[in-house]
Amino acid sequence: MRIGDCEIKIVNGDITDIAVDAIVNAANNKLLMGGGVAGAIKRKGGVSIEDEAVKKGPIETGGAVATSAGALRARYVIHAATMGMDFKTDEIKIRKSCASALKVADELKIKSIAFPALGCGVGGFPLRASAKIMAQEVMKHLREANTYLREIIFCMHEKEAYEVFDKNVAGYIDYMLTKQNRGPFVAVDAIIDIDGGIVIVERSNPPFGWALPGGFVDNYESLEDAVRREMMEETSLELLDLKQFHAYSKPGRDPRFHTIGIVFTARGKGTPKAGDDAANLKIIKLTDIGKIPFAFDHKQILEDYIKFKKDSRLPV
Repeated sequence: MRIGDCEIKIVNGDITDIAVDAIVNAANNKLLMGGGVAGAIKRKGGVSIEDEAVKKGPIETGGAVATSAGALRARYVIHAATMGMDFKTDEIKIRKSCASALKVADELKIKSIAFPALGCGVGGFPLRASAKIMAQEVMKHLREANTYLREIIFCMHEKEAYEVFDKNVAGYIDYMLTKQNRGPFVAVDAIIDIDGGIVIVERSNPPFGWALPGGFVDNYESLEDAVRREMMEETSLELLDLKQFHAYSKPGRDPRFHTIGIVFTARGKGTPKAGDDAANLKIIKLTDIGKIPFAFDHKQILEDYIKFKKDSRLPV
């Protein structure tokens, strides 16, 4: 399977035998290489790997550093600290150590890396949970970072671990790339009260018609930040007394694709002016909504708002 330019593989084998630019060691924060994956790497690659690693430690739990790979086929060993010397790990430590290893890989400008199951040896973390955490971090890194990586391998020595990772890594990535990419998508709209009326905009793109100003939430943006940004872009207004009104999620409310619209109420500050994708802007009385050709379900939203103003009952 692929994410962008990077191929993801799950294999059943010995990570110390893989010919990649770097293999990852599930390390402790002092970088001492005792048993498990660390011990196997030291036995096959040589004690020089541990000597070099220890000189760079101790590191923060969740961090990672790179060393040479001794006699291994890899060029580097990236030591990802999944635990301290208490040998206890958890979701946060595994997540951070996986992300740190990927960051170090890009700092080294390498193209291929192999991971074991982080936290599942001495740490005793469940295989299924580790697989999903690592899949999430890999996917996030490949989508957000300007990465050099072109091959990421999950290498499991035991058959049981291989089967768990094969199912859960592949299943998670497939779900995110296929089903989640089809939506639903989150949008924000605002009922802006200004000069005794409500701001609406005429859409310059299909679906055409008049609508509440709004737009889609960007990645890593809160709903509140998104609605403030969209209102400034479409109406040039600042929002005061911002409150969340209701969520609209009925399939078919948007003829393009399934969207969930989070509607806010607010008072507008400034001089309203059409911008961004708005072809026109006007302020209307709520009593006039029946005369206007609205796009989406925005007429229904305003009807719900009128009822709410009368009896304070939210739509269901």
